[in-house]
Amino acid sequence: MYTIDNTELIDIRREFHQNPELGGSEYKTMERICRYLNAWGIEYEKGVAETGVVAIVRGRNKSAGSKCIGVRADIDALPIKEEADFDFRSLNEGVMHACGHDAHTAIALMTAKIIKSMEDKINGDVKFFFQPAEETTGGAERMIKHGCLKNPDVEFVFGLHVSTTLETGTIGIKYGKMMAASDEVSINVKGKSCHGAQPHNGADPIVAASSIVTALQTIVSRNVSPLNSAVVTIGSIHGGTQSNIIPDDVFMYGTIRTLDPETRIFMKKRISEIVENTTAALGTEGIVSFRESYGPLINNDTAVDLLRKTAEDVLGKENVKIIEYPDMGTEDFSYFCLHSKSCFFNLGCRTAGANEAYPIHSNKFIIDEACLQTGVKVQVENILNILK
Repeated sequence: MYTIDNTELIDIRREFHQNPELGGSEYKTMERICRYLNAWGIEYEKGVAETGVVAIVRGRNKSAGSKCIGVRADIDALPIKEEADFDFRSLNEGVMHACGHDAHTAIALMTAKIIKSMEDKINGDVKFFFQPAEETTGGAERMIKHGCLKNPDVEFVFGLHVSTTLETGTIGIKYGKMMAASDEVSINVKGKSCHGAQPHNGADPIVAASSIVTALQTIVSRNVSPLNSAVVTIGSIHGGTQSNIIPDDVFMYGTIRTLDPETRIFMKKRISEIVENTTAALGTEGIVSFRESYGPLINNDTAVDLLRKTAEDVLGKENVKIIEYPDMGTEDFSYFCLHSKSCFFNLGCRTAGANEAYPIHSNKFIIDEACLQTGVKVQVENILNILK
């Protein structure tokens, strides 16, 4: 058996909360993680993807067919000035753990400590991925390219994210498509400048751009199945300098959200067709480019089944909520899903009985710290069940 030192767990979380660092700059966060791992005698490699850490506990009770499990925790913070009023608020002005990554890190560290204390009993190995830059440049992909899933090969990866939509003591699980892919789209509509009083002497890129914005919305409403989900958002338009001059160019920038690779490819193709044909019909020219971000997060059914059984045993069946619809937000845990049987789940962190709470990315975001113990219990028991 094992015990969770709840005081230590909360202290660890508060230490990281007070000392947030932005993605790609988590050098002191990395050193703090290593300090705990050193104290507990846990093997690790630091500097993975520059500021990440990969720790490993090697089970000593191995048999043929023993597995390796990965546990992922993201460690970066957000460029937000914290407004929450408590003693351990951020000491780094303008930077805040407004997405709960401090909680994720504390849960993973305590899980590692407990699994290390039970290494003689586990039939396999456990890797812990303390991953940088989830909010920015996709640290998961770089850690994987570095080889974090190899030597030994990782069969299952489990990750969690705190959620104020769920009460503390509950978790939310989702089979299959859980979160969306995100791509940025840039559109340059090239026209011909002229005086606003003689529009026939030019080619108006503002009229063409307006038609494009309207036409793009028909992709979701008329080209994507009502049983599927996609989002096209044009969030920025720039063109012209004077009210009586038709400009040469209009620039538009937006995002696309999709839930599977096929729809992702289709959306880009359809956007390109609409821009090309709309601009041609209006005597202008359209140039489209895309920048890929994170892919869709698609959970593996086997991994979800394992996590679900563990959670129902630990928390009670009534406290394991099945998420019905995907979230159109993004998560770079999706990269782990491409390489290993993976399960990402939500950890309730809203105080029981509270009707509402500040959401993630709010400058007043707070968690019910009792959720930390729930997260550790689920992760530890899940590891023990798989590696028994």
